[in-house]
Amino acid sequence: MEVSFRDEIANLRLGKGEVFRGEGILAVTKALLQSGVSYVGGYQGAPVSHLMDVLVQAGDLLEELGVHLQTCTGEAAAAAMLGASVAYPMRGAVTWKAIVGTNVAADALSNLASPGVIGGALIVVGEDYGEGASVAQERSHAFALKSGLVLLDPRPDLPTIVRMVEEGFAISEASGMPAMLELRIRACHVFGSFVAKDNVKPALSYKNPGQPARFDYGRLAHPPVTFTQEADKVARRIPAAIRHLLDHRLNEVLGPAEGDVGIIVQGGLFNALNAELAEAGLSDVFGRLRIPVLVLNVTHPLAPEQIAGFASGKRGVLVVEEGAPDYLEQAIGQILRRADLNVALHGKDVLPMAGEYTPPVLAAGLAQFLERYGRRWIAARGLPEPAAQARRAAQAALGAALPARPPGFCTGCPERPVFSAMKLVQQQSGPLHVSADIGCHAFATFAPFNQGHTILGYGMSLASAAAVAGTVPRRPVAVMGDGGFWHNGLSTGVASAVFNRDDAVLLVLDNGYSSATGVQDIPSSRPRPENDGGRGKGVAIEGALKGVGATWVRTVESYRVKEMMRALRDALADPVKGLKVIVARGECMLARQRRLRPAQAKAIAAGERVVQSRFGVDPDVCTGDHACIRLNGCPSLTLKPSGDVLKDTPVAHVNNDCVGCGLCGEVAHAAQLCPSFYRLDVIRNPTAWDRFRARVGDALLRLFGGRPLSLPAPAAEPAARPVPAE
Repeated sequence: MEVSFRDEIANLRLGKGEVFRGEGILAVTKALLQSGVSYVGGYQGAPVSHLMDVLVQAGDLLEELGVHLQTCTGEAAAAAMLGASVAYPMRGAVTWKAIVGTNVAADALSNLASPGVIGGALIVVGEDYGEGASVAQERSHAFALKSGLVLLDPRPDLPTIVRMVEEGFAISEASGMPAMLELRIRACHVFGSFVAKDNVKPALSYKNPGQPARFDYGRLAHPPVTFTQEADKVARRIPAAIRHLLDHRLNEVLGPAEGDVGIIVQGGLFNALNAELAEAGLSDVFGRLRIPVLVLNVTHPLAPEQIAGFASGKRGVLVVEEGAPDYLEQAIGQILRRADLNVALHGKDVLPMAGEYTPPVLAAGLAQFLERYGRRWIAARGLPEPAAQARRAAQAALGAALPARPPGFCTGCPERPVFSAMKLVQQQSGPLHVSADIGCHAFATFAPFNQGHTILGYGMSLASAAAVAGTVPRRPVAVMGDGGFWHNGLSTGVASAVFNRDDAVLLVLDNGYSSATGVQDIPSSRPRPENDGGRGKGVAIEGALKGVGATWVRTVESYRVKEMMRALRDALADPVKGLKVIVARGECMLARQRRLRPAQAKAIAAGERVVQSRFGVDPDVCTGDHACIRLNGCPSLTLKPSGDVLKDTPVAHVNNDCVGCGLCGEVAHAAQLCPSFYRLDVIRNPTAWDRFRARVGDALLRLFGGRPLSLPAPAAEPAARPVPAE
């Protein structure tokens, strides 16, 4: 089933002098091995999923080096792994997604940063920020400030990214501060190359163990030593980190040495900034700048003498800092005032306080800044229009409003029928309070389902419904994926609900994987022979539910809409107060197709008989009611002209993306709406019996004036036979 990372794993084996080519996040993975890392852990999530995905499949290489890999059930578990570097001189790295992961890990991070570390500790955070993000729009910068972490924000250039990984361990060891490497989506997916080094076996690992660490109460995050630890952060650690970043020139001063204006930019934004400066003739694609720019590959701590030295002699300095609050601008302003430098500081006055700094946004801000100092902004493509004006221009060109394109479930997703059943139940019995959650199932908040009142955290849906029971006429319904269940939901939701005797309904969508983050294994993933590197052991969700005291538990196959409706009605109507749990089981269709399609292609090539099912709509029977679409929303279910002059409404149509899950017909029949759906079995390498049946069927169709569905064909061609939808 798994996506193969064979080529990426081969790149991890590159040695000294060989050239690595690939994405930024894979360069980080290689840099970890070059740095002598002893252990790696993490919780998957875009844009850093590939770090863990590749290492999971690189088990042989990690075994050779003695690197311990831990697939964690949550970000807090990953952060807690770094405790090894508190007590031992061993390098460790963990990874997770964005501010949401940092929030979950916050408790462990605070207690890690208080005593500090002996071995280098690196946290790789995929900063999912901007218009394409999938999380709350906050930054991890605040955690670096409050807890005393080094924050690295490398320029999106593979040699720089690799160097910042290696220097991240070094500055962590030099200062005793854990380091956080912030990688935006642009940095994770930038392509490039760098000259590799040999992988380094860790000095201390499970292959080369040492003695247990000497007990030292001063290394614990526990009073009274926490008071001296706080003082140590300020008196020793931060100054040590500043000395290291200056001595090793981790920040970069690019462009001419002198100039009356300058720019200070977060490293991760440099490529976008440089592109706009190049458009104005102030740089080129290679970053040969004609204006002084200080690139902050380390955004915390700042080196006051470096900031003041860069600003000295300039009339104005622009700080390019994405997101709010303006931590860097405030800190730099304080540094300049303390240095008594009479230089005007700009930032959020010409650039937006919040939101992603896309090229049009940067261009507008740069133009305002430079024109204030007598520099005319002349860009080859001119100043781009604001987004609203661009949309209006596009609508005028099309002659109509742009259609909304919300995200949705994959074709054949097993979670779609669950929400179809919920919608049908609500149509019959009235509205429900629905606590949504993070995961693929959050797509049910979009049309055609429009279900969900809150999304408050991964696996937190049941907990967020706790205070709703009794305030609405019927039991609240919480929806949770199997990934969220193991991440947080079992303890914060189920155990709490059982203990407090909460009266609620929980729907656990068991699709077998952590699908939204890239189809990784979780504790309830079923073992598969082809799963080389997975960690799944098939721990039953039902067993875990009963283990914490849930007694009303039912398991329903996701695609059986009528059974799901019956289970929902029973759960809502049961007179006994308490938690009711429905486990909706159906394998992620994306994972299923990744497994089945290669197997079917191999079987077809070998001449074996293969039956592939898909569904269709009889246009002569379809009335154009379109309830099937309103209750389904499958991407393969669309509309087409009826072809009948007496039927002016379009009819439903199933396109070739259909994977044969049968939901369209199942929903129609569950709603008692439409007999127009049929199933078509496409037979590859048909047998003589298949051909005989096809000929008989075609003859009968001709006899009654119909159109044959199949024709005699060579062995490699399909013969088709219609089967009424069940």
